[in-house]
Parts: sequence; structure tokens; C-alpha cells
Amino acid sequence: MKMSDGVEWAVHCCVVLTAADRPVPAARLAEFHDVSGSYLAKQLQALSRAQIIRSVQGKDGGYVLARPPEQISVYDIVRAVDGGRPAFVCTEIRQRGPMGSPAEKCLAPCGIARTMAVAEQAWRDSLRGVTVSDLATEVAGKRGTGGAQRLGAWLNGEPL
Repeated sequence: MKMSDGVEWAVHCCVVLTAADRPVPAARLAEFHDVSGSYLAKQLQALSRAQIIRSVQGKDGGYVLARPPEQISVYDIVRAVDGGRPAFVCTEIRQRGPMGSPAEKCLAPCGIARTMAVAEQAWRDSLRGVTVSDLATEVAGKRGTGGAQRLGAWLNGEPL
């Protein structure tokens, strides 16, 4: 399955937002990840439309998670950014060419279409089984003691 770069950026932003105790401006998220602010803004808008994050207006505004991180799956983020279109779309190639099957004999999906559908469902189920909370816990473990606090401080504009 090919996903856009925006998916990676969006997942990272959601994980980072778990360490924030106040709204984080989009520019701060872009700076943290060293990515284009304008391109990241598109991903944040997609996450906001999907009610994964929400925008807080005002002088101290920015983005926060719209629901607890254990209620946001990686698949929710993928679907918000890249949409829910299937990765494989059968074009009924078996009906073409000199030995093509007539449409009336192609009422059920062929083995190739079934195989692709099963694989895609497994992929989606796998992503549904991992939450932003799971990823944040893993990242925090790799950062070591105080890593989440340092990240939260940086996001709030405090000196490290």
C-alpha cells in the first residue's frame, strides 16, 4: 500500500501532541519535524476535518488532539489524510481480450480481486489495532526518562 508523505507527518504530529499540555501552533509542529509549514497545514486540516485534532483560536492557539490518544487509531489518520479509497480496484480484465469471459460469467469477484481485498482488509485491521497512545508510549520509551517532559517544554516554547 502506498501512502502519501502526509500520512507520516500527520501520525508524527498526533504522537507529538500527546506530550503537549496546551495548543501547539502549526508552525511549531512544522519546525519540530523540519517540514514545509504549508504542506503540513494541509495534513492538519485533514486531521481537523476528521475530528482527530481540533484548532484552538486566539493568541495562545494551535492544535490539540480532539479525543484521547487511545481512541485514535493509525488507520483513522491514514483515512483522514489519504482517504478511504481501496488500494486495488478491479477493472475486470478477465472480460477482455480474445479469451475474455462474458460479463454474465463474472458475477463474483475473481481470485485476484478476492486476494487483494483480503490483503487490504488485513492491512486496515492492523492499522486499526495501533493507537496514537501506543505509538506515544513506544516513542517515550525510546526517548528515556524525561523525554516527554522535554518535548512538552519545547512545544510550549520553553528553553531546553
